[in-house]
Amino acid sequence: MATFGAANTNPNKSFEVTPSPADSISSLSFSPRADILVATSWDNQVRCWEISRSGNSLATAPKASISHDQPVLCSAWKDDGTTVFSGGCDKQAKMWPLLSGGQPVTVAMHDAPIVDMAWIPGMNLLVTGSWDKTLKYWDTRQQTPVHTQQLPDKCYSLSVKHPLLVVGTADRNLIVFNLQNPQTEFKRIVSPLKYQTRCVTAFPDQQGFLVGSVEGRVGVHHLDDSQQNKNFTFKCHRDGNDIYSVNALNFHPVHGTFATAGSDGAFNFWDKDSKQRLKAMSRCNQPITCSSFSHDGSIYAYASCYDWNKGAENHNPATAKSSIFLHMPQESEVKAKPRVASGRK
Repeated sequence: MATFGAANTNPNKSFEVTPSPADSISSLSFSPRADILVATSWDNQVRCWEISRSGNSLATAPKASISHDQPVLCSAWKDDGTTVFSGGCDKQAKMWPLLSGGQPVTVAMHDAPIVDMAWIPGMNLLVTGSWDKTLKYWDTRQQTPVHTQQLPDKCYSLSVKHPLLVVGTADRNLIVFNLQNPQTEFKRIVSPLKYQTRCVTAFPDQQGFLVGSVEGRVGVHHLDDSQQNKNFTFKCHRDGNDIYSVNALNFHPVHGTFATAGSDGAFNFWDKDSKQRLKAMSRCNQPITCSSFSHDGSIYAYASCYDWNKGAENHNPATAKSSIFLHMPQESEVKAKPRVASGRK
């Protein structure tokens, strides 16, 4: 059994991104076009690193950073890789023209913190989700939202694979939108998981989504009524009687397999179609709060830091280092294994 201890800061021998943020890391986002990584953190910063490869090793170079007035909770890239969006506790989203070296400008406002966001390439709009119980769609050239969508409760997580948008809110609501008609809910589902939703991510083929909960469990859900027999849930990020939150779900951009990362300090790679775990990685000594695959899937970035699940009394600033690590997945870890023919369907 892995224990949390100083010896296990980097048990998977991953490459560390330097310098690391001064406080816990809330989101990681890779550029869709290049090996450029953005991290948002509770120290009000949005930081960017360029990653270079040499054979089987990686090196990182800090590129730039911007500040918010309060902790930053989420980030997203424009699909052309020129621009970064970030949002957080200051209730606004900023647009940062990173590649051109321009200054960040405010492009979205809510009445409460912005907790998740996505760029919608098919519509050239930014969608932001907030604890103010709304989704807002923004044309970044305009001051007011193109559309405000009321949600049944606080937004916790959202994911877009155009035309599919999935939103996880408080009270275990999962709301599905067809972005060809974003003003109308396509479907509202009660989460198949019995505990609070932590993260959602849309299938690459737009046919469904994954949902992760605070109770070490993931649900695989298909949207088509004829595919409901393919839905299932599975346990993960557990150690005996200790149950940890699933904090991040990321599909591999090439192989269609996915990674889970959790507060147990581990990340695992899975194949939903064969219902197999492809690889279990060793546990870090702190929770993994967020993660991201690079555009070609050759790098998996993950953040190891305190997730505040036990509040301030368990936070020791002297030992609570926030680290971002880069793992280079081997094909065997992320490529679906061929199915063995058996009599089962």
